[in-house]
Amino acid sequence: MAKAKTNEQLARVFFRKLSTGNLELVRPLFHKDAAWIVRAKGIPGAGIHKGRDHIIDDFLGPVRNLFEPGDPKIFVDRVFGKGPLVAVQSKSLGKMRNGKKYENNYAWILKFRNGKIIELSEYMDTYYVSTLVGD
Repeated sequence: MAKAKTNEQLARVFFRKLSTGNLELVRPLFHKDAAWIVRAKGIPGAGIHKGRDHIIDDFLGPVRNLFEPGDPKIFVDRVFGKGPLVAVQSKSLGKMRNGKKYENNYAWILKFRNGKIIELSEYMDTYYVSTLVGD
């Protein structure tokens, strides 16, 4: 019998797959009732996104379309967890469709239930993002 992956391992798998740009690879990692919370104001995608299909189709799809295909790449620096909660520190690098370079630091809190992401909170430099997506 294969050993179940730890939540920290599942978090690393999630970011590796998200970094490919193929959102169908991350869809099965979310619980059907998942919530993705962008802890920000005034940037595309800010707020709470509920439901796996809404997260993939109506939130991540449009956000990823702000970037060149396959960008941004996510580089995980630290991962640590306790029980169902996992904290991740990462950096994202890439190029936006408007030609601007993207380089941002992130902190994430993921909550797992039965091997699936049930809640994800995303923190980033929102002022930096606002300078990239404006006029």
